[in-house]
Amino acid sequence: MSTPRFFVDPASATLTSHVELPLPDAVSRHAVHVLRLRDGDAVTLFDGCGGEYAATLLVRGRAAAAMIGAYVDIERESRHAVTLVQAIVAPDVMDWIVRKAVELGAAAIVPVTSARTQRAPAERLDRRHTRWQQIAIAACEQCGRNRVPPVHPPEALDAWIGAQDSPAEVVLLDPAASATLAETTRAAATRAVIVGPEGGFAPDEVAAARAAGVRTAHLGVRILRADTAALTALATVDAIAR
Repeated sequence: MSTPRFFVDPASATLTSHVELPLPDAVSRHAVHVLRLRDGDAVTLFDGCGGEYAATLLVRGRAAAAMIGAYVDIERESRHAVTLVQAIVAPDVMDWIVRKAVELGAAAIVPVTSARTQRAPAERLDRRHTRWQQIAIAACEQCGRNRVPPVHPPEALDAWIGAQDSPAEVVLLDPAASATLAETTRAAATRAVIVGPEGGFAPDEVAAARAAGVRTAHLGVRILRADTAALTALATVDAIAR
């Protein structure tokens, strides 16, 4: 069984070797009441800034602390940083995409709105954004990443494209494109992949992206769901860039 891993927000506590640290309430509850860890169990702590700390859990009634041990300078990031630009889809599907994208090594996740995305009030999007950030942290705890990739606030697709300094390093997935993502990535570096909503991007959105310098590519002869396409794209770029 692998050692349980916990993220400690550097804004709430500082990880330092050979120091006893009271764990934040959320971490303490998860360790003691969800995972049922006991006093003296080995755990790993990380703060998202790189590296991790071996530690020993100290159960204090209903709360917990940790005796922090040695710092381990280990990275589990992909060699090639790729941003997933994902058109917002249904809540459960979007949650799944964020979780799996983190596991697959996405350097950042940018939720975007487009012509065919589901519309939601700003308040709801704010809540969903907070949830996506928490999902990214939980995914890092599970998969061993020591750097938490940012999940950016939602923005319009055209605004995100317009802010890019190197649009030629961006690939938008389009089933009608002439080349595959693998061929496109072999020809030139891919630093971001744009994946559409359930209904795909509107033709004028694809045309506008191309006019801005974004490349387009497809993933094969079949039409994939948004969640399948996002993960296939990340895995494809990561494999080719190694």
